[in-house]
Amino acid sequence: MLLGNGPSRDATFSTGVPEPYHLRMNRRRALGLLAASVSLPLVSVACGRSARREDMSSTSNPSPIPPNGASGRMPVIFLAHGAPPLLDDEVWKGELHGWAGAMPRPRAVLMVSAHWEDRPTTIGATTTVPLVYDFYGFPQRYYETKYPAPGAPELAARVRDLLDAKGLGHAEDPQRGLDHGAFVPLLAMYPEADVPVLQISMPGLDPKDLLAFGRALAPLADEGVLVVGSGFLTHNLRDGMRTASTPAWASEFDAWTKEALERRDLDELADFLHRAPSARLAHPRTEHYAPVIVAAAAAEKREGKPSFPISGYWNLAPAFTRRSVQFG
Repeated sequence: MLLGNGPSRDATFSTGVPEPYHLRMNRRRALGLLAASVSLPLVSVACGRSARREDMSSTSNPSPIPPNGASGRMPVIFLAHGAPPLLDDEVWKGELHGWAGAMPRPRAVLMVSAHWEDRPTTIGATTTVPLVYDFYGFPQRYYETKYPAPGAPELAARVRDLLDAKGLGHAEDPQRGLDHGAFVPLLAMYPEADVPVLQISMPGLDPKDLLAFGRALAPLADEGVLVVGSGFLTHNLRDGMRTASTPAWASEFDAWTKEALERRDLDELADFLHRAPSARLAHPRTEHYAPVIVAAAAAEKREGKPSFPISGYWNLAPAFTRRSVQFG
């Protein structure tokens, strides 16, 4: 069982060194086992695989995003996303659904997932939004999952403007839909698929680039857009799958991250590999931590400490923290 991860091009470590094929395959096999460990009967599915669809982007004036009756100001969030079989976990789905219900209704959702890195930042499908089944070896029902959310061409245009204003490059991939780091939590949060969604790539894993990227996206939350970073605060597939209880390295790293987030110290957060305890054990590769740096940067000017609507560890994978974060 394999589950895709990282960029659509060659995977790289945070140092920029190409990731060896055998390590990439071991990582994917381990994540497949993690996902399969909770494979109960799937409920919310439709028929057929999603096809790549033609892009029909709008050329309307993007700035700011026009109102649609939704709330004007949204929080910025980071969530621990689940693999596809976690759609069968009614407790986890209920937590995400309740969290979404406690927030104002967004005008659109902007997803930044650990499973898409491309330099420069790449803007995905904007009219119809297909799903990317970036996992392999699972029962067929997981490939029949549908999430027919409307696209967000006006949001895409606004993102282009914001990146341009900061001198950050961008590209287009109109066939690229939502990967499992995006559609799995969205199925729980907005199961009616009635909120426009756009996914964009992270511009690599360099912390300085991630901070600049997140800061560029900051105005969106004040315009009714829910900016979502989707990853994991601990993500070691090799060592994390060998334990029956939460190891000290996972709990120490989770606690350090929580404290750094509460201090709102972006420099510390971005330098986590050198400052956090057991950082390389918690993240042999940094793609699942990168989205929390993006989210924290997007919320840099929000006052007050963040909250943690979901916390604890997965029962069947106790090295993986479930901690999710709300800024504002």
